[in-house]
Formats: sequence, C-alpha cells, structure tokens
Amino acid sequence: MTEHSSAPPQQKRHRTLAQDVIDYVANEIRQRPIEVGGKLPTEQEIMQAVGVSRSVVREAISHMQSAGLVEARQGKGTFVLERVQQQMGLDPNKVVSMDDVLSVLELRITLETESAGLAAVRRSEPQLAQIREALNAFEARCMAGGDTATVDVAFHLAIAEASGNRFLYDVLEHLGSNIMPRARATSSKLKRDAPAVFIERVIREHEDIFNAIARRDSDSARAAMRTHLGNSRERLRRAYEQYEAGAN
Repeated sequence: MTEHSSAPPQQKRHRTLAQDVIDYVANEIRQRPIEVGGKLPTEQEIMQAVGVSRSVVREAISHMQSAGLVEARQGKGTFVLERVQQQMGLDPNKVVSMDDVLSVLELRITLETESAGLAAVRRSEPQLAQIREALNAFEARCMAGGDTATVDVAFHLAIAEASGNRFLYDVLEHLGSNIMPRARATSSKLKRDAPAVFIERVIREHEDIFNAIARRDSDSARAAMRTHLGNSRERLRRAYEQYEAGAN
C-alpha cells in the first residue's frame, strides 16, 4: 500500500504497462499459439497487439528473460525457452502474470487448509496464544490502515508452526517471504473493495479460522481456511476482470 503510493504516477503506469505485455506473452505461451522453443512476435507486433511503446515491450521482455521464460538470440529474435524439469524451488521470478498469482493462491489453499486442520488437533496452549497474538497484530494493522502483509504472514505461519509439520512450515515460510511479495507486486495495479468492507470481511475470516483452532475443531478449521483463501482468490479474480474490462 504505502510503498506504492510513494512512486511517481508515471513510473507506476509504466510498470503497469510492462506487466500487461508480460501477461499477454504468458497467455500466448500457455494457450500455445506460441510453442515452446518458438519465436515471440516482433517488438512491433507486440506493440500493436497490446498498445504500448517499444520501451515498454523491451522492459517486459527483459523481465521475462530474468525469469528464465524467454531467451534473446542475436540477429534471430526472442524465443520461448524449452520447459526443462523444474526443481522444487518455487522461484519468485516465475510469478510474472495474473494467472501465476491466482495459481499461487490455489497452492496456498491446498497447503494451508491442511495446515489449519492439523493445527486444530495438535496445537498447544502457548501456540494458540501465539496465533492469537499474531491475529491481534493483524487486526490492529487493519484498523490503522497500514500495510498488513507482514502481520498476515505471521498469522498464517503461526498456524503452520502449530500444525507440527516442519516441512509444511518451511514451504509456507518460503511462500510468505519470497513468493507472496512478488505476487503482491504483480497484482498491485488492481482496484480492491472499499477499505471498510474489505477490513470487516477479512477480519471475520481470520477470526473464524482462529476460533475453530481454539475449539480443536479440525473440520471447521479446514473449512474456514479454505473459505478465507478461496474468497481472497475470488476477490482478486474479480478485480482483474474489472481491470481488463476497463482497459478494453
């Protein structure tokens, strides 16, 4: 929130346009008009398709090169890299489009639903107190209108720690500290619900998760976490559709 508000308007708009190019190319690759190993459209063709300047196209392609999605070959053009067997690195540089952001949320739904269910069964009283403390910090930050990213991650990691599965905690910690910041940056161009509406809804969702864990009700904890993250994905999807409709 605050980190984006300090950026000059022109700079924000330029980053938004570059992301539009990345989304366009990523979508072409996924839908396979461009095959793996195939050549990207020329800069001029992308400029015409997306309606941006040459400098924006070059910036976007530079980001995709850094993410290992494409390769520029001197005198020949830019090509989609062959999809080699991926390591379980969950590379934040791979989060380059809105589809990727939504996929990250789907991954979180899968992992964190079980994390909440296990926490309800296995949590200790000190761990429950830690989850409550993290939730209090999150709610206070919401009401103050500050950036909630760090305190939200702390709440979800406190639940993962209470699950008693250190591998689950490690994966979610990696997502929270590496993947989610990139996902937030990718989705920063989108308009969200009015702050008061968003705050009330999200606080209620977090409270539902905590209360189920406090009751040691694993089924309700799983359902509450799935509802919360599913709602987050749906809110983001709707915001993106509205953005797309406004751009056309």
